[in-house]
Amino acid sequence: DVQLVESGGGTVQDGGSLRLSCTASRYSHNSLCMGWFRQAPGKKRQPVASIYTGEGGIYYAASVKGRFTISQEKGQMTKTAYLQMDGLRIEDTAMYYCVAEESTSCRGPYCAMCESDYSGQGTQVTVSS
Repeated sequence: DVQLVESGGGTVQDGGSLRLSCTASRYSHNSLCMGWFRQAPGKKRQPVASIYTGEGGIYYAASVKGRFTISQEKGQMTKTAYLQMDGLRIEDTAMYYCVAEESTSCRGPYCAMCESDYSGQGTQVTVSS
């Protein structure tokens, strides 16, 4: 099974920046999609962004487009996805969960959000006024 280890997150003021990272290991297929969902208390889980690590196709939710940037780095036995979050707003406050889906590909320009076949432990992002 794919293992996902997350880091980053924390508390920042409105308009600030944070970066999340998620490292995947033990995947069987090079065509791995990695991304993030988020969930605020009392609200439904929302897709945020994802990247198809094989072909580079990217998905952004409309609410984060232009403020968040997803990227990737490939290691010998691992793949790491980064989510640079700029211009953070109070409504971005949530628990962010890294997810991964194997055996999927998208070159773009229109890619769907990854399925959450695998999920990390989650990291809290809090934006204060």
